[in-house]
Amino acid sequence: MVDNPARPAWSQQFVSTAIRDLTASGPIAGLTPEWAWGGSTGQGVRVAVVDSGIEHDHPVLGDSVRGGVVAEYDEQAENNVRIEPDDPPRDVSGHGTACAGIIHAIAPDAELISVRVLGTDMRGRAIQFAAGLDWTVDNGMHVANLSLSTAREEYYGLFHRLADDAYFKNVVLISAVNNLPAPSYPSLYSSVISVAAHEGRDPLLFYYNPAPPVEFGAPGIDIRVAWKDKQYLVCTGNSFAAPHIAGIVALIRAKHPDLTPFQIKTVLWACAANTRRA
Repeated sequence: MVDNPARPAWSQQFVSTAIRDLTASGPIAGLTPEWAWGGSTGQGVRVAVVDSGIEHDHPVLGDSVRGGVVAEYDEQAENNVRIEPDDPPRDVSGHGTACAGIIHAIAPDAELISVRVLGTDMRGRAIQFAAGLDWTVDNGMHVANLSLSTAREEYYGLFHRLADDAYFKNVVLISAVNNLPAPSYPSLYSSVISVAAHEGRDPLLFYYNPAPPVEFGAPGIDIRVAWKDKQYLVCTGNSFAAPHIAGIVALIRAKHPDLTPFQIKTVLWACAANTRRA
């Protein structure tokens, strides 16, 4: 459920001339980055970071962290998980703070909500992840960053149902794909926005990948990120690409609050660096 230190596996491909022609004229041509998020700061948008928690007082985050919960495994609880307040939110490994810092840098006025489902070793049970995602969908979040996944086939149906529930409740899920060439969930579902890493440094520069299941590529190679205990690290992984897209989606949602997840994905496609004409 966490990053492998090896280079993320994804194929950066070029988009056909036909797609460039489509985005150069007609109504699609109006879907530009300036239209999509120009002037937006993410104000009014709640972003859940489903991860190892968020260090609420890390200096890189300002006052953006507005609460949190923890999904604890408990054999005596309903569905073997209990959700408890995490007040103030804390990060037990650093991974969630890294993702939160990336989102905050892009969308500084978005409200960050910590949903802790991973432990000190950056691992957790799939059922905890599912419970945290379920809480996220049911508690007024607009965007959720999922820089984690499960490869266990028995959870395919459960996560598919949760992803569909988010889609129809207008919650945008951004999921990092597996760093290894193996299936993982929920990144494979069409109702989520799947992201892998590229080597760029511009946080607002991303690419569309025309060969699913990976849909978009964003910076995630040798990225300086915030970490627990007020520290910083340089990290590589698809985990750090996903929050770049989550931050951009927060900007879009703040500026265009009526857009659905499907429409937001269309806007991202139209605004990708390799679909727009220079």
